[in-house]
Amino acid sequence: MREEVEMAYGGPDRREFMRVSKTFIVSYRVLQDIDNYDLSQTKNISAGGMLLTTNRLFRPGTVLAIDIRLPFLIEPLNLKGRVVNSKEVVKKLIYDTHLELVDIDSDTREAISKTVVFNLKKQEEEEK
Repeated sequence: MREEVEMAYGGPDRREFMRVSKTFIVSYRVLQDIDNYDLSQTKNISAGGMLLTTNRLFRPGTVLAIDIRLPFLIEPLNLKGRVVNSKEVVKKLIYDTHLELVDIDSDTREAISKTVVFNLKKQEEEEK
């Protein structure tokens, strides 16, 4: 399912999974912090990871527990994401945090993939 897509920088996108820029509401916490959830949203998502806005900087390797609701599922997905990088966007207020999904089963990955494909097609139709 590897897709070669030309990006703004002029080179091929070497990501393994298709990605869509789409906002989904998520709650997240550091995996070990049982009752310390924060609410946020995605900037983009793929079956392999996502970009979240967060209210703090996370160290690479930090594992987050993520609950996300997708439009075609009744129950939220409970995911784990490992921080790839996190950078400040608005001083001491907003951070872009890139996550790689870990310990994900094939059904969950497929549900995310279907959501990505649906939204990519929808965006393509809206551009016409």
